[in-house]
Amino acid sequence: MSLLPSLGPRGEGWFALQVVLLAAVAVTGFLLGPDLADMPRLVAGVIGVALLALGIVVGFVGIRHLDRALTPLPRPIETGTMVEHGIYRHLRHPIYLGVFASALGWALLMASAISVVLTLALGMLLDLKARREELWLHERYPAYARYAARTRKFVPRVY
Repeated sequence: MSLLPSLGPRGEGWFALQVVLLAAVAVTGFLLGPDLADMPRLVAGVIGVALLALGIVVGFVGIRHLDRALTPLPRPIETGTMVEHGIYRHLRHPIYLGVFASALGWALLMASAISVVLTLALGMLLDLKARREELWLHERYPAYARYAARTRKFVPRVY
């Protein structure tokens, strides 16, 4: 028994929370930025664009490699298969990394402190969602434990 709730039969609540936080990052960045006075706007913009681009690319590659196993919900679909090729050789959750990097990039591009804080909350939520998802992946795929032992969650060789 896990302390992480399922938030619905397929984890619909996890996805709903993700969408709400992502929307909050986008809206506050647009409406309340810029307010990062300590960081030069040009530096924040350059880093923001780089992270936004990186996030889009990593997320897209993750989506592409999941192919028919793709679902926004943490419980794997019945017809899905375990994916270990492509970007999944290096990361277990590249789409979540892409979402986080894009959100952080947007927050920095908008120079919005509140968006940065909300992005950190989004990152924590994505980590918890990944943990919930991995419980279901362990149940569904016997080989998942070996895969998880050799592959990092979000950052190759780090985490």
